Amino acid sequence: MKPKTFSVNCFKCRDFNINLSKTSRIMGILNVTPDSFSDAGVYFDKGRAVERALQMQSEGADIIDIGAESTRPGARSISAAEQLKRIESIVKILGKKLKIPVSIDTASSIVAKRCLDLGASIINDVYALRKDNKLAKLIARYKAGVVLMHMKKTPRSMQHNPEYDNVILEIINFLDKAKQKALENGIPKESIMLDPGIGFGKTTEHNLKIINNLSILRVLKSPILIGTSKKSFIDNVLHKQVNERELGTAVSVVISVLNGANVVRVHDVKQTKDALKLTWQIIKQGL
Repeated sequence: MKPKTFSVNCFKCRDFNINLSKTSRIMGILNVTPDSFSDAGVYFDKGRAVERALQMQSEGADIIDIGAESTRPGARSISAAEQLKRIESIVKILGKKLKIPVSIDTASSIVAKRCLDLGASIINDVYALRKDNKLAKLIARYKAGVVLMHMKKTPRSMQHNPEYDNVILEIINFLDKAKQKALENGIPKESIMLDPGIGFGKTTEHNLKIINNLSILRVLKSPILIGTSKKSFIDNVLHKQVNERELGTAVSVVISVLNGANVVRVHDVKQTKDALKLTWQIIKQGL
């Protein structure tokens, strides 16, 4: 089986040009929150957070995605001031120490501006520019990259009986509109990445269908990021607790890449790197 390819070879984010033509890239997750679903509180300490980011870089991460606000199901929003209290000093250090792009998981233009000033290169917005009207033009002004994600409702309500007539078509229509908004606000197409939003307003069946049909998103002509890491759909299929979902994550990542994912967002960088290395070596032996 050969991986599905997209007609996009590069993702531009400030001073970085991420080559997407030969292999999929890894975005390492760094949650500096006390209440994230996977590693709540583990990297809330600045020293541990910086150490973990540098470790993920050494393990093969191509991007580090830092989040100060939990978007797990049922989570409440926190203020920009609280986000910055958690994240600012960490971004300040990593902006100087890391040799790979720093992505900030936020929907706030206040948080985004401060982090971009400190050296961040990507804004990962789970609201896809719907929450803060200033964010799109800010990203364009800084020539940063943006990740636009599909989400039904909000983190607090998204898992309350999500329903779709056709989940794939609805995601495509949503992301197409989000991309057009980004373009209209001056963000170039080379700096836009799209995320179907695994676990954000979807049932287990929806999530499995998205992974299986990911190649259909090629119609959007943008790089595709997918985040399956340790999410609850794995538990619903395999009956595994969060700290037991590494194998399920690896399988979902490999299938996503074979179906065209350009970037995979994960907690375990080293394991993902190994899984993808073996996958590509097997593929290279094809006729």
